Amino acid sequence: MTNTPHAPSYYAGSANPSPARPALQGEIETDICVIGAGYTGLSTALHLAENGFKVAILEAAKVGWGASGRNGGQIVNSYSRDIDAIEKQTNKRNAELMAHMAFEGGRIIRERIAKYDIQCDLKDGGVFAAFNEKQMGHLRAQKALWEKHGHTQLEMLDHAGIRKVVKTERYVGGMLDMSGGHIHPLNLALGEAAAFESLGGVIYEQSPATRIERGASPVVHTEQGRVRCKFIVVAGNAYLGNLLPELAAKAMPCGTQVLTTEPLDPELAAELLPQDYCVEDCNYLLDYYRLTSDKRMIYGGGVVYGARDPEDIERIIRPKMLKTFPMLKDVKVDYTWTGNFLLTLSRLPQVGRIGDNIYYSQGCSGHGVTYTHVAGRVLAEALRGQAERFDAFASLPHFPFPGGRLFRVPFTALGAFYYDLRDKLNI
Repeated sequence: MTNTPHAPSYYAGSANPSPARPALQGEIETDICVIGAGYTGLSTALHLAENGFKVAILEAAKVGWGASGRNGGQIVNSYSRDIDAIEKQTNKRNAELMAHMAFEGGRIIRERIAKYDIQCDLKDGGVFAAFNEKQMGHLRAQKALWEKHGHTQLEMLDHAGIRKVVKTERYVGGMLDMSGGHIHPLNLALGEAAAFESLGGVIYEQSPATRIERGASPVVHTEQGRVRCKFIVVAGNAYLGNLLPELAAKAMPCGTQVLTTEPLDPELAAELLPQDYCVEDCNYLLDYYRLTSDKRMIYGGGVVYGARDPEDIERIIRPKMLKTFPMLKDVKVDYTWTGNFLLTLSRLPQVGRIGDNIYYSQGCSGHGVTYTHVAGRVLAEALRGQAERFDAFASLPHFPFPGGRLFRVPFTALGAFYYDLRDKLNI
């Protein structure tokens, strides 16, 4: 029988207490079966439970085991490709709906934290840091685009301005988004799971879905049980495997690496990030970092296409951190880990329905903390018969990778090499 613990991350080491949840044994019946207890699954299930649906979640490992409990913990608005890219791929009405939803995820997260008293170290404020004037131009254009769609909590930072929020000489400027911020991501997932259970929802851990029996009354099979239901929501993202082959062909798991230092001297922590904002840079293969509630530096970056686990994460990430903060050269690293996100060719999420009763959302492409919370609300709306926003997402084309699954890793790595080279050469 499966028994998969959380990855050995700082988040798992500092997680709030959480009850032991049984594996599914035998047969149950429910209105809706959700596959995956990450943010997409939890958000969907919680919205549905709030509206009176009977919902069961099947989780292959533990709540928040995947990207939802391992990510950088940053609340970042919009999608991995911005609103202007979406406007080129769908009609005006759908683009308007998606533009409005681009800033909804952070609000949902804050609503959940407040309503259910979730203790997850919420801090407001996120910074996009630019290495050169070309990137500053992109940020100015992004600010104008977001403000056009009603998002106004933005401030451009010149060189002196960004030095006040980040103690490094690497950046020429940046943009501050006060509706951004950061959280302890695993504790957010655990809090959302507890909220769902408080409304009568049931979560089965260590219960990977092994097969879906399609039809008018679908059945989801696990190693020791099965769920009969009216609808299925597939929310496995990078850890779905080949459960639904038609989804696996259109996205690729990718790994990102993170380290966490020992607790810093409080004066040093305050010097590095005086306002306690989170930061991500503007490179294609970007770095991201922030302080934890106990003043550790969390620093992440790098992408491994095909989701292979590197042997020495510290060797990959520590030089990046020291390039930004040379004053951390003698600081000990307490945790390193890797986790997978799901990349699509368009870098836009894939939302849709298979047949009449299998709904899915996947492919956050590294931008999932806020998007998944929107997706959960949208999927729940569709299951309640309000499909306008769901249809807007579903209108986006779902491109397969050229050459199929065999060539998607080298193809994507080649593209990333090209954009990384452009970042380095400032072209």
